[in-house]
This record gives sequence, structure tokens and C-alpha cells, in this order.
Amino acid sequence: MLRAALFDWGDTLMQFRFDEELMADAFRAGLDSLGRDDLAPADDILRHFREQFEPLFWAPGTLEEIEYPGMIRETLQHFGAELSDPELDRFLEAEHSAWEPARVLGATTHAMLESLRSRGLKLGLVSNAFDPGWLLRRDLQQMGIAERIDVAVFSSEVGKRKPHPDIFERALTALDASADESLFVGDRLFEDVRGAGELGMTTVQALWFRADENPDGAEPDYQAFTQMDVLNIADRLLGSA
Repeated sequence: MLRAALFDWGDTLMQFRFDEELMADAFRAGLDSLGRDDLAPADDILRHFREQFEPLFWAPGTLEEIEYPGMIRETLQHFGAELSDPELDRFLEAEHSAWEPARVLGATTHAMLESLRSRGLKLGLVSNAFDPGWLLRRDLQQMGIAERIDVAVFSSEVGKRKPHPDIFERALTALDASADESLFVGDRLFEDVRGAGELGMTTVQALWFRADENPDGAEPDYQAFTQMDVLNIADRLLGSA
């Protein structure tokens, strides 16, 4: 019996359009928000950050979440600048806000979630995201997602990244649903399909934004080329109960 549908966030419910220039602009926005005149040149700070920490973002198979706020604090400390907690929060908020043009909600995301909920399914989101949860949850509110799902779980709050079972299990517990009665929809074959599948969830590879190919991933139970395909899959599973 299908009782719940869970989704990845980036490149599943919304498309994240990474841009090198925007990354630099966002980092500078964070520095500008501090309003301090004792900082090293922004280009030097950004260069140090990228050299020291950026490789950690792309390390394959990483299960432990990176501590992004700590990385920012350490970067500024390298240049002799200590950040207070309020200053660190200002940096993170300004930087995150500057990335807003990169976050583009799927055109049919709201309709898909509403249709699934009308079928009596509980809905959740499980995302690998290193920004603080208070910023990520604000995104969900501003983009109309928070009101359409029952729970959101971010790796920055759990400390584990998909495909680690803890992050999936946190969401399943909150939804009071077992893995074998839950559907997981995500674009990545390793983090999403393999992680959810190893717990016993029915898996759907989301192909509407990107087509992932990862030799360490798993074969999905279904593929969805549009968000509306997810409704057909859910109907098939509900009809087979």
C-alpha cells in the first residue's frame, strides 16, 4: 500500500542553475553584508576559500555533511578577521539570497504535489544541502513548497548526506510511513535511487531537468520524464494495492 511520496529538492522539485559568476557575486554579497573595513580583498578571500574547501563539495560518495558555516568562519580567520555569530548569519543570509536566480521551481511542481496529496499521500522532501536549515526552510515557504508537503529533512540538520540511511529514515519517521509503503523521486542514481532503494523504498529517477549517469548508482524502479509521469506511477502503485 503506497502511503507516502518523498522527493529530492535540487534538480527534482526545482532546477539549480549553477553559475561561476553568480558564485563570485554571492560570496561578495556575503562579505559586503558584514560592513567591515578590516577585511582582505574579496577576490583573495574567495580564492582561498575555493582552494581550501571547494574540493570537499565534490568529493564522491561523501556521507558526512560538510560544516559550511564553519568553513566561512575559518576562511575569514585565515585573514585575521573573527566573525561573531550575528555576522556569520548575515554573511550566510546575504550569500544565500544572492543565489536566488539560480533556484527555478519546476513549472508543474505545485500541481504535482497537490495532485499527490489529493490522492491521500503524505509528502516529504529529503535534500543534501549544506546551508543552514532556517535559510532552506525560508526558500520552501517563499516558493510555495512548505504548504504542500508534510516534512522537509536537510542534510545540514541531520549531519548525514544521501545515500546514508539516516536522512531517509528521519523523513519516514516524521511521516509515520515505512520504506516499503513509500515512493522516492530524485534525479541522482547514487544519492537518491541507491540510497532510497537500499532501504526498500520504490524509486523513481527524475529526468525532467537532467539525466544522471553514475556507475555507482542503482537501477530505478521507474523513470519519469515529466513531473506528471510521477502521478501515473503513483496511480499504478495505488491501483495495485
